[in-house]
Amino acid sequence: MPVLRWPLSALLSWLLAWGAVWLSGHLGWAGWGALAVGLAVAALLAMLQRARWRRAIVALGFPVSALALGLPADWPAWLWALPLLLVWAVYPRRAWRDAPVFPTPAGSLEPLASHLQLPPTSRVLDAGSGAGDGLRELCRALPGAAVEGIESSLALRLLSRLRVPAARVHAGDMWQLDWAPYQLVYLFQRPESMAPAWRKAQTQMAPGSWLVSLDFAIPDVSPRAKWQISTGQTVWVYRTQGR
Repeated sequence: MPVLRWPLSALLSWLLAWGAVWLSGHLGWAGWGALAVGLAVAALLAMLQRARWRRAIVALGFPVSALALGLPADWPAWLWALPLLLVWAVYPRRAWRDAPVFPTPAGSLEPLASHLQLPPTSRVLDAGSGAGDGLRELCRALPGAAVEGIESSLALRLLSRLRVPAARVHAGDMWQLDWAPYQLVYLFQRPESMAPAWRKAQTQMAPGSWLVSLDFAIPDVSPRAKWQISTGQTVWVYRTQGR
């Protein structure tokens, strides 16, 4: 399962769990027996995922769809696939290598202004802005900045524009976007994203620009500042050295 890109591995896991239910029914294990087999298959496939959050999504996806099916008895069986279509709409294929939609906790970026000085009207980017929580926190922490986001999901772009009207949200891929116009880039990504993000910042951003990361440090790079937030996560602040 780890050889498949996320969320394709989750989709396949749920299909296999439902396949196990179907096979159990044909073997005479109807009702709760077939459901137990599906739960066992889903749990086993979840353990093949490397990240804990992915294990939780894979493990919970099957029972959630089973509960949904158990509401009206006359629903057609294909309706369980509707949540998968929703996941596909929120998390398009080009975003599979990026982090899932986890919100930036409220107040987590509040100390930013005391650790860095940005010229007035500096452009600030939330790279992978999701549902807008990071945009909201950047607007609060840096009220004089021009806050922007980039997001590949249409559904999330529309949601974040409604939630944070003060920010501009662009459609696109954070890795394809040129970071040169920005004085600060904020990330809430994955551990494996941090080294490529630092190389991109060093290559494209002006010397003295800022890269801020929630939860994940850049390997072998000393931060200019860091602090822990109420959730136990750490905010890391880095400054580019030059091209």
